[in-house]
Amino acid sequence: MDIFNLVQSVLNDNVIGTLNQQLPQAQPQQTKTATSIAMSAIMNALAKNANSDQGLNGLVGALNTNHDGGILENIMDFVGGNTPQSKSTDGVGILSHLFGGNIFNIVELISKGSGLDRNNSMSTLMKLAPVALGLLGQVKRKNNMQANDLRSLLQNTVQQERKQVAESSIFERLLDKDGDGDIKDEVLQMGMKALGSFLSR
Repeated sequence: MDIFNLVQSVLNDNVIGTLNQQLPQAQPQQTKTATSIAMSAIMNALAKNANSDQGLNGLVGALNTNHDGGILENIMDFVGGNTPQSKSTDGVGILSHLFGGNIFNIVELISKGSGLDRNNSMSTLMKLAPVALGLLGQVKRKNNMQANDLRSLLQNTVQQERKQVAESSIFERLLDKDGDGDIKDEVLQMGMKALGSFLSR
């Protein structure tokens, strides 16, 4: 199972177009590229979290209680800002848990790779975090996955991505930082524009 294929089917051109309308002065291709980089960052963070039993159990609990995939049924309303705030749509809470102090490095990475400004990059990340968990919850529910199945799925997803595009290894490096590093030069060296172009094919 390829999670990123599912991501592309969920985040189709209509959805990305609606999201783009919520981002001041953003161009559609910038938003598409930012969406791809953001989803990749989120999946890498989920895989890293799931490496520990505590993180895996926390993820399974979140999927079982708040992220069963229901958000995908009304995804156009959600990305268009027309759904009420709840635990299933709490992008800030999810990002805080996944990235902690590294969140600004991730935002910088999305901005450098896509051309969006930092505010729009953060908005994109906040919108997509609940979508990513909803998608994962739906996959878990439909396939009756147990905790270890979920861990394997996330690990395989990340490994496959790194085989296809070496630049995606930057996510692992960023997630291991303590949150206070300046990544601007590193981002440029890793060719984030190339990564963004690859992921948004």
